[in-house]
Amino acid sequence: MMGLMASEKFRTVDTRTAMSSTERGTDAPAGTEETNPGAGRTRAWATRLVVAGILLSALNLRPAITSLGALLEEVRDDLGMSGSVAGLLTSVPPLCFAVFGVTAPRLARRFGPAAVICAGMAAIATGLLIRPYAGGTPGFLAASALALMGIAVSNVLMPVVVKRWFPDRVGSMTGLYSMALALGTSLAAAVTVPLTGALGGSWRSGLAVWAVLAMAAVLPWLPLVRDRGTAPAPSRQRTAATAEQHAPLRMARSRTAWALAVFFGLQATAAYVTMGWMPQIFRDAGVPAGTAGVLLAVTMVMGVPLAFVIPRVATRLPHQGPIALVLGVCGLAGYAGLYFAPAAGAWAWALLLGVSNCAFPLALTMVGMRARSGPGVAQLSAFAQSTGYLISIPGPLLVGVLYQRSGGWGLPIALMAALMVPQMVMGVLAGRNRTVEEEAAVR
Repeated sequence: MMGLMASEKFRTVDTRTAMSSTERGTDAPAGTEETNPGAGRTRAWATRLVVAGILLSALNLRPAITSLGALLEEVRDDLGMSGSVAGLLTSVPPLCFAVFGVTAPRLARRFGPAAVICAGMAAIATGLLIRPYAGGTPGFLAASALALMGIAVSNVLMPVVVKRWFPDRVGSMTGLYSMALALGTSLAAAVTVPLTGALGGSWRSGLAVWAVLAMAAVLPWLPLVRDRGTAPAPSRQRTAATAEQHAPLRMARSRTAWALAVFFGLQATAAYVTMGWMPQIFRDAGVPAGTAGVLLAVTMVMGVPLAFVIPRVATRLPHQGPIALVLGVCGLAGYAGLYFAPAAGAWAWALLLGVSNCAFPLALTMVGMRARSGPGVAQLSAFAQSTGYLISIPGPLLVGVLYQRSGGWGLPIALMAALMVPQMVMGVLAGRNRTVEEEAAVR
């Protein structure tokens, strides 16, 4: 009798254990949530920190550039820059993004994405703080490069973090991140000039104040810097299994990867020419400096709602090419307006170019869609962004040279309009429903 009762008790315990294991799921280690109820709360807080870190980091990925665009004339006059040197200055962002962005996956594997992004935000804060007071053009360029180095690694790792922490919400999280990026971009463009006046009229104070926002972005990542993983605990085993199944891909053999890289490079060319030179185009047309800064802000703020909408729409479409075509047509119309009537229709051209600049969140979304796994997204993101930014380097510099040699904006604007055509073609090719893993296997 005692043996029968013991047997029944054993079967009951075994059944409960099996049910508990089933309810936990195959990805959760045995006892993770039953024996440690605080683990779920810890993961929830970690997820909240990641969301806060993504949003604050995104806010800091463009003010280093657009704040300078709003005060470029004052910086040029004070530091004695020629038009060609100023064009070189506007080419520094894509150069740094290309050079330093390619190192991001390797750094993330060694130190963890959170630690790398945290260090990137600290580099942005340091560079922005010392840039105005470095003394002379070389020091200004060196400090700018430090800030842009932090932006570069964060640029590459943001899609990776989104893909791995929120694999079922890539579209919405990419939209949220892109919206914050557009908000930071437009905010810096809009308030830098009036903020400079409020701080005494010195362009140095107007540029240095943006270091405070970068310092705030360091804080959410600090509790996560010791975490070498890129996903919450329940999905970490899936990530490890995926990494084992996917060997490093040769992105140079994928036509989709190349199309996405060229598309990324051409849209980056348009974006950095807009951020670096559009206020000057309007000022040369007779628009006051403050209004020119607001016009740039209008261009950038268009990305706030559209950067949230476009990724969500893109993830629901089998082919993202039509979106690239619509954005390209808006860009052509905006450049035509700048060519024929820059001051008369300034607000309309700013709106159209703002819509066109939303090719950036579309590119980020396609990075997440054109690879199946987290490691694939990391490799594709590094390849597309680094190669794309290399492609974009000559654009802003060439615009500065053409402006100085021709004495006007006709040739530079015609160049940007011409580049919009291949951007549309590459967007159609990159938007096809395929993955880089499939192409690498075939080839």
